[in-house]
Amino acid sequence: MVNFKAGSYVIIEGKRDANNFYIILQGKLKTQKETPVAGEDAQAVLGPGDFFGVESAMSGHSRIETVVAMTDCNLIGVNHDQFGLLIQKNAPVAMKIIRSFSAKLRAFDTTITRISFRNAVEEDPGHLFDLAEYWYKLQRYNHAAYGYQRYLQYCPQGEQISMAKMRLQSMNKPLKAPVIPETNINRSNKEDDMIFCENEPGRELYILQNGRVKITKMVNGQEVLLAVLQAGDIFGEMALLDNKPRSASAIVAEAATMLAINKVNFEGMVKAQPQLATRLITLLSERIWMAYRQLANLMISDSTGRLFDTLLTLAEKNHVKISTKSMYNFDIGGKDLLKMVGLDPEKDERLLMELLKSRWMKLDEGKLICLDLSELEKQVAFFRKKAQMERKRDKVG
Repeated sequence: MVNFKAGSYVIIEGKRDANNFYIILQGKLKTQKETPVAGEDAQAVLGPGDFFGVESAMSGHSRIETVVAMTDCNLIGVNHDQFGLLIQKNAPVAMKIIRSFSAKLRAFDTTITRISFRNAVEEDPGHLFDLAEYWYKLQRYNHAAYGYQRYLQYCPQGEQISMAKMRLQSMNKPLKAPVIPETNINRSNKEDDMIFCENEPGRELYILQNGRVKITKMVNGQEVLLAVLQAGDIFGEMALLDNKPRSASAIVAEAATMLAINKVNFEGMVKAQPQLATRLITLLSERIWMAYRQLANLMISDSTGRLFDTLLTLAEKNHVKISTKSMYNFDIGGKDLLKMVGLDPEKDERLLMELLKSRWMKLDEGKLICLDLSELEKQVAFFRKKAQMERKRDKVG
């Protein structure tokens, strides 16, 4: 039990060593973030039963929000290593955390997509037919069949029903996809299988145990590769429990086994295997932290600032201690860094030269090295503050 007086700062964005989170027993608190997120209040008010700080505590990363007590407050402080015991005794707490994580990740995804892919297709089940047609023309018949089948399932009155049926018949594919029982938590898929398709409703998240899965998205009529996932990664988490359309497609790149978690089997899993639920919350916490840092990076208008910020995020993601004179080898080259920020390795090489002007940055055998992470942190703080001031100025304007 911990108490805070009205006006006290309970957690502060950017602070490290965040090993605990809080559940509110009494009082009101307000949250605020430096970077605005679509669908979130700039200053949300929390009350009894709410919780905060879970993402940072479970991922071991710096805080991604500031929380201030509006009234005198009585809170329960939970250390990250006590989480398994907490949810074993109170499974609904885990369910509530998962629901909030799902909503947060969708908000981040919506905001990031709007900024990164301004012409991305909005959520529309009718888009399933367009995806199927795209794959059909590329002779990717398994993927096309999946798209047509889902279109028939979710758009029974759609304008392209006849065409979808005709396409499936021409490929000698059934009109309905095989039904997988929701209680079946263990899944196996062969290479090239479609796990789910962009814009179809989602009911499950997946924990990849072995193999590889590609995550793709249609932008401007072309399929864009967003990520290649490995064992231990999770995907599809934004659809868990809210049953909203998928924001991207998942395709097996190498024969894979995975755990499928949904609202039917989740609570049973929490009670039977609290360590697995703890792992899931930890993975989701990492994803939320990374999504927030990605969004914060996109809000920096200065390209050099985005390069510095990406490097700091990479160091923090690997839990490197940020201190004076601490050195870190990023194990990536300059062109790799430019690509990560969405820049052209040839046209934007001058930005790399700008970055290397800093006396504490260098290239060694083609790899970027920071000789003083505290200097990198100061530089990032400068660019973030500059971006924040620009946003305030634009609001006034």
